[in-house]
Amino acid sequence: MPHATASWLVDNTALSFTQIAEFCGLHILEVQAMADDLASSKYTGRDPVHSGELTHEEIERGQADPEYSLKMQKAPVDVSRTKGPRYTPVSKRQDKPDGIAWILRNHPEISDAQIGRLIGTTRNTINAIRERSHWNIANIQPKDPVTLGLCSQRELDAAVAKAAKRVAPAEPVEGEEAPVVVGDPRDDKEKLIEELRKEREEAAKAAAQAAQEAEAEAWLEAKREAEANPEPEPDKDSI
Repeated sequence: MPHATASWLVDNTALSFTQIAEFCGLHILEVQAMADDLASSKYTGRDPVHSGELTHEEIERGQADPEYSLKMQKAPVDVSRTKGPRYTPVSKRQDKPDGIAWILRNHPEISDAQIGRLIGTTRNTINAIRERSHWNIANIQPKDPVTLGLCSQRELDAAVAKAAKRVAPAEPVEGEEAPVVVGDPRDDKEKLIEELRKEREEAAKAAAQAAQEAEAEAWLEAKREAEANPEPEPDKDSI
């Protein structure tokens, strides 16, 4: 429960925001929002000393040196998230459209499936906000979902990095020219085979036509010669 632990450390220690954010795995702005009472939700503090994650000596060492990084004494028990859509408290559900609008405006490379997992919403809602056909579109104001408490900065950064990796072109190896993509090689091979087939068919037709013309010309030539030099009629002596 990093937010609850951070809330307790903000209220009960003099640790810097950077130390608390680093220890709890949060963004420094999240910790600062808790300290300034600007967070959209109030977390019940969770004592890390009581749970065995920190000691009083470790906290005092951190308070004495703002550059000191707190060492966790005992890792918290991981709680696996059950399958299904992300649960969002009722008090935060009206903030979902604002968070979706912020992601669509600032990170259009993030897919609808990623937005659904981050915010806990549906594709229909995302499309309605993107197409400005949402029933409450006039009151939707893009707001950072981390500030709204809909997701953590770590989850948002991971989604942005994954989306950027998916849409970014492959970098060429140093010393080699970037490959030029001209299409699917299989399509080019099929086109070449089709062109060769057509050429063979046209050549066969041309050869057959030439043979027919040559045969007709030979027949006409033989006919003209026969007409020019007719054979004499046989008589009794020749027979």
